[in-house]
Amino acid sequence: MTDDTDQVAATGGFWDHVEALRGVLLRCAVTVVVMAAVLFAVMPWIFDNIILAPCREDFPLYRWLGALSARWGGDDLDGFKVELINIRLASQFFIHMSTSLWLAVALAFPIVIHQLWGFIAPGLYENEKRGARRAFLAGNAMFYLGVATGYFLVFPLTLRFLAQYKVSEMVPNQISLDSYMDNFLVLILVMGIIFELPLVCWMLGRMGLLTRDFFTTYRRHAIVALMALAAVVTPTGDPFAHGGVSAGLPALGERRHARGSASAVKRQTDRRRAAAELKFAAIVEIVYFCTHRYGRNNHPTRINRADRVGADA
Repeated sequence: MTDDTDQVAATGGFWDHVEALRGVLLRCAVTVVVMAAVLFAVMPWIFDNIILAPCREDFPLYRWLGALSARWGGDDLDGFKVELINIRLASQFFIHMSTSLWLAVALAFPIVIHQLWGFIAPGLYENEKRGARRAFLAGNAMFYLGVATGYFLVFPLTLRFLAQYKVSEMVPNQISLDSYMDNFLVLILVMGIIFELPLVCWMLGRMGLLTRDFFTTYRRHAIVALMALAAVVTPTGDPFAHGGVSAGLPALGERRHARGSASAVKRQTDRRRAAAELKFAAIVEIVYFCTHRYGRNNHPTRINRADRVGADA
């Protein structure tokens, strides 16, 4: 962000702020468009090696499950393969464009947040900036961790279960490209958003809206709510995918509970320390006042004794 924009954000009027915000949004849009154009050019390679990788038996999760099954004497898990079909004339072109845009938004997310942060930062105090920096780094890390969890764990398990499930042997599975991409994008992006829950709860805890007593009292209600949320965000209706998503949500809930509890304990300790410092300062002020108001030179006993000596003389 330029120095002129920083100065406008700090001291400018309303329309100056609007102009600065317009510049920030324009830079964000240009970043996303440029990144989408680059991804559009290399999208065939991305499809073959990344997006369609869960359709092949050499995917890392499948190999690990096969080795685990062979070690414990289970069934052979090799031979899994999903062949996609296209049933609409323009589907491949529009999927090419939409996937490039969605991936560009996901990859440019830190840059966009940094641009917005540069616009907001001049109006914050130093302690607020320090907290925001930690939240920025943690938010990006948790988002990409959730995306990785969705790609390497949740989506492959969902795909393998649904691709091999048959209500009858007379009904073969023919998965369309549209159906595959809808589930792929929604499930992975939703997992990235879900992994932001600990950060949101940490921020609410810092604001005093979520306390330790709240988490302790409503923990069972929170688990039921998280299970319901997993049922809503899971793109497929099978219990396998729902179990994969809902298994991670209570863990995240416990993690946010621990962070919320630590924040609450820290806030309570800070309050007690501040109260003790105020009491100590009040006692010091009282002692200082009494010492100077009724000092040794002005002590009543000394004054009366001096008066008696003057009268005897």
